[in-house]
Amino acid sequence: MAASVREKQTAALKRMLNFNLPPVQNSTAEPVWKVLVYDRFGQDIISPLMSVKELRDMGITLHLLLHSDRDPIPDVPAIYFVMPTEENIDRICQDLRGQLYESYYLNFISAISRSKLEDIASTALGANAVAQVAKVFDQYLNFITLEDDMFVLCNQNKELISYHAINKADITDTEMEAIMDTLVDSLFCFFVTLGAVPIIRCPRGNAAEMVAVKLDKKLRENLRDARNSLFTGDTLGTGQFSFQRPLLVLVDRNIDLATSLHHSWTYQALVHDVLDFHLNRVNLEETAGVESSPAGARPKKKNRKTYDLTFADKFWQRHKGSPFPEVAESVQQELDSYRTQEDEVKRLKSIMGLEGEDEGAISMLSDNTAKLTSAMSSLPELLEKKRLIDLHTNVATAVLEHIKARKLDVYFEYEEKLMSKSTLDKSLLDMISDPDAGTPEDKMRLFLIYYITSPQPPSEVDLEQYKKALTDAGCNLAPLNYIKQWKAFAKMASAPTSYGSSAAKSLGLLSRVMNTGSQFVMEGVKNFVLKQHNLPVTRVLDNLMEMKSNPETDDYRYFDPKMLRGSESSIPRNKNPFQEAIVFVVGGGNYIEYQNLVEYTKNKQGKHILYGCSELFNATQFLKQVMSLVKLLQN
Repeated sequence: MAASVREKQTAALKRMLNFNLPPVQNSTAEPVWKVLVYDRFGQDIISPLMSVKELRDMGITLHLLLHSDRDPIPDVPAIYFVMPTEENIDRICQDLRGQLYESYYLNFISAISRSKLEDIASTALGANAVAQVAKVFDQYLNFITLEDDMFVLCNQNKELISYHAINKADITDTEMEAIMDTLVDSLFCFFVTLGAVPIIRCPRGNAAEMVAVKLDKKLRENLRDARNSLFTGDTLGTGQFSFQRPLLVLVDRNIDLATSLHHSWTYQALVHDVLDFHLNRVNLEETAGVESSPAGARPKKKNRKTYDLTFADKFWQRHKGSPFPEVAESVQQELDSYRTQEDEVKRLKSIMGLEGEDEGAISMLSDNTAKLTSAMSSLPELLEKKRLIDLHTNVATAVLEHIKARKLDVYFEYEEKLMSKSTLDKSLLDMISDPDAGTPEDKMRLFLIYYITSPQPPSEVDLEQYKKALTDAGCNLAPLNYIKQWKAFAKMASAPTSYGSSAAKSLGLLSRVMNTGSQFVMEGVKNFVLKQHNLPVTRVLDNLMEMKSNPETDDYRYFDPKMLRGSESSIPRNKNPFQEAIVFVVGGGNYIEYQNLVEYTKNKQGKHILYGCSELFNATQFLKQVMSLVKLLQN
């Protein structure tokens, strides 16, 4: 299998933790013990990829934040992994003056400027610590990999490159330049790590085009500098993109706002929508039962539990894109299978405790000794299985509580029908007015999807009726004002976006418990057959990857940074369909779009697609950004 971007970024981190030397394969030697010092950016890059145990295996005894209070450990080397900011450089200089560590391996997430490098050099000279600064490296790792085929640009300071930041009415040219430079720096790091120079396609007249122009220029300048180019030597031709250059499709979030508001039905997207889930970690609040006191019974304090949902979790990898009822059923099956294995171990242990000289007992004992030995050797695997079952039982139960309390299955079905122009069973007004169906935010999301996907906006009379129902339901109407302006602008720019022609088909209610004795009482929740339809971003990718002629994408610009004389060409040089592509959404992305691309790839033999976005938000976070844009418009 070709190396994924996750494997490449992990390999780069492991090389860095080994003092920028390739780790020795199958070495039994004890690792050199060292301290890892990172800033918040470095922490966010490492945490989805490496566990504490893996860091320990690499010899990291302590990992500390750069700006925390750190005691001197003068006989241990320190590996720094930080952004080259003014504040960070000052703190590194302070460490050098304080003689905190035996030696310093300085690794910068993005390239450090010459002037900042000179600041470190003069401090090292002044502190008589030149010999202790062992190495200084630009790592080009300024992006966060969440999956084999998914990455985001940043988690810290994401408001600086958010949908809100790019789309606010009072943005200055200088601010927009700074946002574009931040995005391009991260995308450049991504392609250095990937070891490939892409062919770039983008629409005209929006932020995606600005990113494309700047990225093309940065890649070309690097390629032109033959002695210092980051795209020569070992990195090319060793990974996933070795035979053909990849296609980079840059799109703007405004291509599709409905998907950002959509209620989902797949496990990963639901977890992100209704729980506190970021950087592959979910935080749950669990009530610890009931405690009795003189005043009577009352709920105990809530426990806060954190679970990692990573590539090492086989259940998560298998089911993150599955419809929720399927996930609940699978958790139950895993639990049943675990109980069977556990019962077998108990039975064998009780047989092993047989006493007396009864010949039958002795022969049964010898027969079962081998079985018990085998069962005991699989005990670590069994315990890991139990840990994952408990984890997914807790996470799925928390999701199910939201589905039932807010009727999320009904919202999902409604929105699918609106997006695919199917007939509704119940009027939209009834749904908004139903006091038992969802939160005010759920109702607002539903109405905005209706407004976005309607070919014609509702009449003034109808709109007033909807507004009254929304206000009565406790909704804040601010997002509607923004979406009205956005839709008017989008209409001038291009034709309305289509969302496919088939909605998810309901198989009726899951009226009984999944199986007898199930943890998940699914009564009253709907079951759906999910139909594969391409969302706007997937459709754009399909047109460009397969070299299809389509009015939607025929006008997209084409850049090839490897062309020496002006990289833009009106005629794509490449006539063959692409095998590898990266879709990047400027202004933020979501798990629904990512899962849609994963499903699309399943039907495309031998194709690799990566999904990236400037930030990853759920509908609640997106609505907050829209609300703050409305405040700006009103001021």
